[in-house]
Amino acid sequence: MSQRVLSLLPAATEIVCALGARDRLVGRSHECDFPAGVRTLPSCTNPRFDVAGASGEIHRQVTAQFKASSGPLYSLNSPLIRDLCPDVILTQAQCEVCAVSLAEVGQVAAKLFRPPKIVALSPVRLADLWSDFTSIAASLALEDRAKETVRALKNRCVDILMKTALMTNRPTVACVEWLDPLMASGNWVPELVVFAGGVNLFGKAGEHSSWMKWEEIVARNPDVLVLMPCGFDIARTRRELGALASRPGWKQLRAVKSSRVVIADGGQFFNRPGPRLVNSLEILAEVLHPGVFPFGYEGRGWEFARM
Repeated sequence: MSQRVLSLLPAATEIVCALGARDRLVGRSHECDFPAGVRTLPSCTNPRFDVAGASGEIHRQVTAQFKASSGPLYSLNSPLIRDLCPDVILTQAQCEVCAVSLAEVGQVAAKLFRPPKIVALSPVRLADLWSDFTSIAASLALEDRAKETVRALKNRCVDILMKTALMTNRPTVACVEWLDPLMASGNWVPELVVFAGGVNLFGKAGEHSSWMKWEEIVARNPDVLVLMPCGFDIARTRRELGALASRPGWKQLRAVKSSRVVIADGGQFFNRPGPRLVNSLEILAEVLHPGVFPFGYEGRGWEFARM
């Protein structure tokens, strides 16, 4: 009998589906929305703050909740999880702001009649994606399928690297993961920029995203500015662009003067360390070197900011 899998992480859900095991999923998190069919699964998590607000308001809510020590940012539906009776729970051990905490998952799982196996992911580099495939595949006895899938994903990366490795024209790039306050993209994003043929200005590969000041962006004056707020789609980021564009020095930025301010779909691509991190690499390659990499993501994965 195949396992009953509860995924509490969008990236893990995508990995399970990429392994051809969609039929084993019995539940998901409130953010699991890809592939489209997973939305029919019962949602087992709920945010305890307004996720639909502007970036500044979300930051204020999260900060206030942490300061008040008023419990986790996300709640787990324990009765529903008990009814789903999962054999495997996929979760994360990286960021309590992004998803339900590992500690809370462990507490709920321990109370189930048949405690499930918990697989916790904590990727910080692109290479960790391959390890996550291996970990999930091992829990589902799909190791051979994982090898095939990972090989295909790696080949797409190599196709880009073979071209960008010889490039001397490498634009400087600033990737922004949050707009108010400003946060520089870390973890896997800096190395994606390098692999895509750019020079990353902020954030360090393998380290969590870090707060930054607007004056730093002005001082470094990037050739390309990529906005990829965590959990935001293109339309949502577009709505907040005006506040950013009103800051001192905006019009003097090279990226602005050359119309190379890019709005990327952070929620579906860059902030989600699943199979579509490879798509994220392709998006960056297309943005930085459109004549070399015409993948066709413009309009669905990214767009130029119109100001």
